[in-house]
Amino acid sequence: MEKGKISSLQMAVMMYPTIVATAILSVPSITGKYAKTDLWLSPILASLIGYVTVYIAYKLHQLYPKQTVIQFSEHIIGRFAGKIIGFLILFFYIQGTGQITRAYAEFIVDSFLVNTPISVIMASMIFLSALVVRGGLEGLGRAAELFLPMFIFPILLLIILVSTDLEFKNIFPLLEDGITPPTKGAIVPGAWFTEFFLITFLLPFLADRKKGMKYGMMTVFAVMMTLVVVNLVVLFVLGPATSSRVYPLMQIARYISIADFFEHMESVVMAIWIVGAFVKISVFYYAATLGTAQWLNLSDYRPIVWPLGILTVSFGFWSLPNTMELARYNIGAFPPFGLLIQTMIPLFLLVIAVIGKRNRKRVDSS
Repeated sequence: MEKGKISSLQMAVMMYPTIVATAILSVPSITGKYAKTDLWLSPILASLIGYVTVYIAYKLHQLYPKQTVIQFSEHIIGRFAGKIIGFLILFFYIQGTGQITRAYAEFIVDSFLVNTPISVIMASMIFLSALVVRGGLEGLGRAAELFLPMFIFPILLLIILVSTDLEFKNIFPLLEDGITPPTKGAIVPGAWFTEFFLITFLLPFLADRKKGMKYGMMTVFAVMMTLVVVNLVVLFVLGPATSSRVYPLMQIARYISIADFFEHMESVVMAIWIVGAFVKISVFYYAATLGTAQWLNLSDYRPIVWPLGILTVSFGFWSLPNTMELARYNIGAFPPFGLLIQTMIPLFLLVIAVIGKRNRKRVDSS
């Protein structure tokens, strides 16, 4: 079905913007509401879920090296139950692709293209992603490699430009109310870290499979450090006002003014958002398309790329009416849903698979 091969490094390059893209704009505000001045600790605590998720995904991959979760779930718990699990996972990723596309479009409309219909922005992004997905995994990996510098450089540029305005005293007091507030602030970012389970759709196609866990763990660390740095920069610039901003990074970009030349750097944030959202949507889109084809026992996933694209736009357009509902979904519904689908169910499958393997060894030895 998928003939292409990617390296472990390409997998890491694909997963980094997939996690960071949506988190980088809203995480400072969300964590700030709970953790306040300790918001920089929340990504560190949240990353623990990412490490566990990567470990689970890789261990399942070791047991079923040539299969994705849609395929090996049927081997672990039976065809009927496996189909149900596969449907839940696919529904999550198809709906999630629509939700991510809607979030991308809402940001663009609210901040820049205020008179452009949101459906046009969503459809254009899905169209571009569909072209990459139809090109196969190798094309997606190369696109991620190409766009990674365009994603990282604007972040570094923003940090450099605001470096003279950082108020380091904003970090105090440290842990004034104990570890509980940062832990509460880690719940929503933790849901983004569960998205590392997407590697289950990439690991079977690695040219160097033995390095899969190593690069997966390294990517979790890179994402964690990025969110820590962004949270600190936002805290040092905005202070207590961080939690009241919907997109704190955008506020920082508007705050920049150096020698009446570097001003209103909103376009930098827009570049981060567009590039990161493109990679993230494409990875989700690919996982949903490949998984659906495997669930339906098709010989090729390319014929269903366009129908799934239409379904994705429909999900994104009708399920979340505005930015406020999107924020409520990210805070209220997404964390438990993401943890269940991308960490708890895979953990259940891993436990059943390990127990089943041990029982088979005992039977064979007897």
